[in-house]
Amino acid sequence: MPLHVPPAPAPALRSVLAALGSPTAVHEALTPALRSLPGPLTAELPLPVHVLDRLQFLPSTAGRPPRTRLTGWRFLIRGGDRFVAAADTRLTADGWVFSHFFEGPYVAATERALRQAESLGKNYQPRLLSVPELYMLTLWLHEGVGAAASAGLPAAADLLVPLAPAPPGIAAYRPHPVSELLPVLTHRLTPQSQASPQGPPVPPSLAAPAA
Repeated sequence: MPLHVPPAPAPALRSVLAALGSPTAVHEALTPALRSLPGPLTAELPLPVHVLDRLQFLPSTAGRPPRTRLTGWRFLIRGGDRFVAAADTRLTADGWVFSHFFEGPYVAATERALRQAESLGKNYQPRLLSVPELYMLTLWLHEGVGAAASAGLPAAADLLVPLAPAPPGIAAYRPHPVSELLPVLTHRLTPQSQASPQGPPVPPSLAAPAA
C-alpha cells in the first residue's frame, strides 16, 4: 500500500529549492555527488524529523508515554534515477529555513526502508525518529495517517524501522512495534544501563541474525 507522506510546509520546500538553485550553496555543500551531477536536481519525499525526548527516560517520568519533538523536515534529493543526497530544514523565529545538504549511508537507508514499508500491506504516515544519545535514526511508521506531521505520540502499534547503521545488537531494516523496541532503548538510556558498556540483553526479535 502507498505511504501517506505528509505535505511539507511550503516555506521549507521553497528554501530547499532555492538552495538547489544556488551554485554557491551546492558548491559549498560537503556533498560531492551534488557538485558532480550535471543534470537537474529535485527535492522529493519530505519527511518530518522528530527527536525522542531524553527527559522521558528519567526515573521520575517512568510510566508516561514517550514524547517527541518535531525538529525539522528532510527531503531526499534526486539526481537522475537515484537519490544522491538529502536536505534538512529547521524552524527559526522567521519560519522554516534551509539548514544543510548531506550525503552518506542514511540517504540510501531511508530510501530502502521506505520501499520496504510500502510492501507491509497497511497504511502509515512515514516520519523519521532520531535517538541522538544512541546515534540512532529510525523510520517511524505512524498509524495516524491523517495526523498533523508535528503532532501525535509514538503509539504502541506504530512501527519503528532502524536505519543502517543501527546500534550494536539491533538489526537494521527490521520493523518493530514501538511497544517492543522502546523498552530496549529506554533501558540503554537510563543512568544504570550507561554504567555497563554492553548495555541490556537484546531480545532475539531485535537482534541481528548470526552471520
